[in-house]
Amino acid sequence: MASFKITGGNELSGSIVPQGAKNEALQIICAVLLTDQEVLLKNVPNISDVNRLIELLEGLGVLVSKIKDDTFTFNAAHINMDYLETEDFYKKATSIRGSVMILGPLLARFGRGILPQPGGDKIGRRRLDTHFIGLQKLGAEFIYHPDKKKYEVNAHQLKGNYMLLEEASVTGTANILMAAVMAQGATTIFNAACEPYLIQLSKMLNSMGANISGIGSNLLTIKGVTRLNGTSHTMLADMIEVGSFIGLAAMTQSAITIKNVQLSDLGLIPSTFKKLGVDVRQQGNDLFVPKQEQYTIETFIDGSIMNISDAPWPGFTPDLISIVLVTAIQAEGSVLIHQKMFESRLFFVDKLIDMGARIILCDPHRATVIGLNHANPLRGIRMSSPDIRAGVALLIAALSAQGTSIIDNIEQIDRGYQNIDLRLQQLGAAIQRI
Repeated sequence: MASFKITGGNELSGSIVPQGAKNEALQIICAVLLTDQEVLLKNVPNISDVNRLIELLEGLGVLVSKIKDDTFTFNAAHINMDYLETEDFYKKATSIRGSVMILGPLLARFGRGILPQPGGDKIGRRRLDTHFIGLQKLGAEFIYHPDKKKYEVNAHQLKGNYMLLEEASVTGTANILMAAVMAQGATTIFNAACEPYLIQLSKMLNSMGANISGIGSNLLTIKGVTRLNGTSHTMLADMIEVGSFIGLAAMTQSAITIKNVQLSDLGLIPSTFKKLGVDVRQQGNDLFVPKQEQYTIETFIDGSIMNISDAPWPGFTPDLISIVLVTAIQAEGSVLIHQKMFESRLFFVDKLIDMGARIILCDPHRATVIGLNHANPLRGIRMSSPDIRAGVALLIAALSAQGTSIIDNIEQIDRGYQNIDLRLQQLGAAIQRI
């Protein structure tokens, strides 16, 4: 187990390049299973979740070549389906939640898929029903083996169908979409997730020869094809990292430039930070967050307390609720943070309270933050990272605090943030991996 030792209270400065999008990469890498031709992927993030998925595909027989640090070729011409029954597959598939997205491609191309219950963050209930109901509507037979906690899907020939998803699940939509592109006939997916990750996946599949329309909306129409070709694809900048760096600049009263990012790719992220009073500016191809001695939380038009909540895209992403909450700690004013989608994601606030934050945890979904307005600095403590996003929120708090903090269980942070300690050191952060 590794930890971060952080000496906080330092002003940071300089520029930082966000990694490739983690959530996009997990979908795109699974999609290489749909073709027997070579696929070139660029701007792939070097993080543990992505690396584990690549190792899983190599176990299946995918030939993976590393061209440079963030560029790989994948060739899935020869897949060993017997690997799905091995202990090695079970171990790797249960270590990451993204492994669930191999089911759609395997079912589409080979008529069969097996998966043990996948891993991932412990942030509350995360149902897989949307995945399997969608695949069943395409004609797949679903079998659950409770003794082994293993899922199995089989289909001789998938057939297009109309479906209305019960929830706009990002990974569920991706899985169904990847199965539908090679189903016989037309498939319509209503209430589909429309995150930028799905837009990127759809564009990549179309470049491989798929026929997907309605890209970017919650109504996707797919006309099945019999074969997909190779392609090349470049990941977007990770918008969760971008939001994390915006919050970091505000909390540490620092001027930071975030390179190669367009506001148009970020949805409500910049405007949500603006509600907290944080200044975010587009400068050419970069975002600039200037140094602010203080920032003031807006109120609603009638003067009532601001409420920030998450929602399916194009709403505010739940992955940044933790970052917005920690950014509000040193704002002037009060805000109600409402995490609607996951009931365990706010349980890290007790550590922020121990650091001196004024937060009322109303229930598992809501917390009220009364801003300190930099009148009182947070104090360094020892704490543990419960999940990826909470871990980075605690890291931001520690970098703004007086004294030394230790964050344990940083393997959680490494799952989603590439060499975060080394990159923050370049901004002047006093952070050490121990």
